[in-house]
Amino acid sequence: MTPDFISKWEHILEDVEKQRIPVYFLKKVVIKLEGKRQQTINVERFLKQGLDPEQIEEAVGRKLAELDNEIVSVEFILNIKIIADTVQPETDRLLNRL
Repeated sequence: MTPDFISKWEHILEDVEKQRIPVYFLKKVVIKLEGKRQQTINVERFLKQGLDPEQIEEAVGRKLAELDNEIVSVEFILNIKIIADTVQPETDRLLNRL
């Protein structure tokens, strides 16, 4: 995929409510904590290791609950390439019908 193609998808996804996006569309979850600390959960690596998306969701949920009192913000880093690869063929199919 070209950088321009990825850039277009990044722009499209800017306004997506990321708490509702499937875990297999995530690269990482960055948990920003008090005291300028952070913890990163590398979702992409877990998926490549063969963990089930539901297991990853549960692990992320447990970590968020564990750190709840210290969390300043949570950032979901999307895997734009996976999203584009998944959505673009369906988009093309729908647009070809017009």
